[in-house]
Amino acid sequence: MANETIVRFDGVSFSYSASRKILDEVDFSIRRGSKITFMGQNGAGKSTIFQLIIGGLQPESGNVNISHNATIAISRQVIPQDQLHLTVREFFQAVFAEKVYDIDPKIDAVLEAVNLTADHEKLIKTFSGGQQARLLLASALIQDTDLLLLDEPTNNLDKEGIKHLTQFLINFKKTVVVISHDSDFLNAFTEGVLYLDMHTQKVQSYQGNYYDVLEQVSSQIEKEASQNARLSKSIIDKKEKANYFANKGGRLRLLAARMREAAEEMEESKVETRKEDKTIRAFTIPTQEDFGGEIVKITSLSIMKNHKPVTVKADISLRKNQHLLIAGPNGVGKSTLLEPLVNGTAKGATISQGVIVGYYKQDFSTLDFDQTVYKTLSDIAGGMGEQQLRSMAAGFLISADMLHSKIRNLSEGQKGLVSLMKLVLQKPGLLILDEPTNHMNFRHLPVIAKALDEYKGAMILVSHVPEFVSQIRIDETLDLGNHK
Repeated sequence: MANETIVRFDGVSFSYSASRKILDEVDFSIRRGSKITFMGQNGAGKSTIFQLIIGGLQPESGNVNISHNATIAISRQVIPQDQLHLTVREFFQAVFAEKVYDIDPKIDAVLEAVNLTADHEKLIKTFSGGQQARLLLASALIQDTDLLLLDEPTNNLDKEGIKHLTQFLINFKKTVVVISHDSDFLNAFTEGVLYLDMHTQKVQSYQGNYYDVLEQVSSQIEKEASQNARLSKSIIDKKEKANYFANKGGRLRLLAARMREAAEEMEESKVETRKEDKTIRAFTIPTQEDFGGEIVKITSLSIMKNHKPVTVKADISLRKNQHLLIAGPNGVGKSTLLEPLVNGTAKGATISQGVIVGYYKQDFSTLDFDQTVYKTLSDIAGGMGEQQLRSMAAGFLISADMLHSKIRNLSEGQKGLVSLMKLVLQKPGLLILDEPTNHMNFRHLPVIAKALDEYKGAMILVSHVPEFVSQIRIDETLDLGNHK
């Protein structure tokens, strides 16, 4: 039925701990066949809501109602570490509770839908980040469900991949709910927005596309702020008169009391205006001081052509204050170049001895997921005191509660913020960044771009977001897609 509700939250509350409340008596519904965006700050709880929908988490109170017999599939942000050793066939088989016979034609059909060609015997870990993003989407599509939940589906996708996904969603006939920070992507198909406010722990519903909703939110904030300003002026006026009459004695004291009561009623009438998503504070990444000369030398590298590795010659030398962009489509070998370079096993590419390398890896595997945030940061903070570390963390929106959480309990966006702060504390001579915009709230991106633009050491950047790259000084581009 066209107007049937497929998902409904009735007074749902959820907390991870006494100090970390995510949802407070939340109410919203999703209509069958609609295309909805979930918005909210990094760590607000958007992925938590997805887990409540699929039954991976249970609410403390209230009810999550799913339409009778409705089936659900979710495309997560990253492939779990314990699935990276699977073959393509095993990976797709794992999404079904029972063995699916003759699964290969189904795999080929969904791989075609996400514009990916893959040998079914190939290991998942051998695919690039962008190719893994397509596999995640395909693993949701192969289930052919009534409701499709997509968590940051454009992460790691190149321009062609995003274009292909956008067209797929425009043509998609079933219900889809998307978490994403990519405004242009969302605006192409969104019919409505569910906004999770991390300050009130409530969800508000809006009709219209992404940009329509942003306009509605801005208008609402302006209206509420204006109303509160008028009330504040009246409150001050009544309090001043109440103080004046209170000193006169007699019946004027009764008038003063009534004025104070009126002022208190006005205080209660103030609307709690939505607090806009916070943005991280401006920051700089200090540069290692005790080094000079050539920092990186690349004389040859391996790229993928027609799904086969090919070694090609290169002539790249990076020194202080030189920024290199590595470009090219998904699967050409960008991330594959970075990993061996960092660990010293790359053929034809070396980092000078003694150079401190700050490596921002797209899957955050440079972080110990079982370690607390505080331990992760304090281990490299040198003689920095706890109070100073806490203050610095606050600038990256890492709260006191988060500092004592394990890395694995953070959202992907929060892991990214911890990784950025780690780079600041490392004071690297060489900065290597693999898709640093993934999972990030769009409000943070100009701040991050400015920090990278001003970085004085050598830098190698991989990014598929041209708006982000355009804000950073790039001295040389290595396009692996056009490399001869």
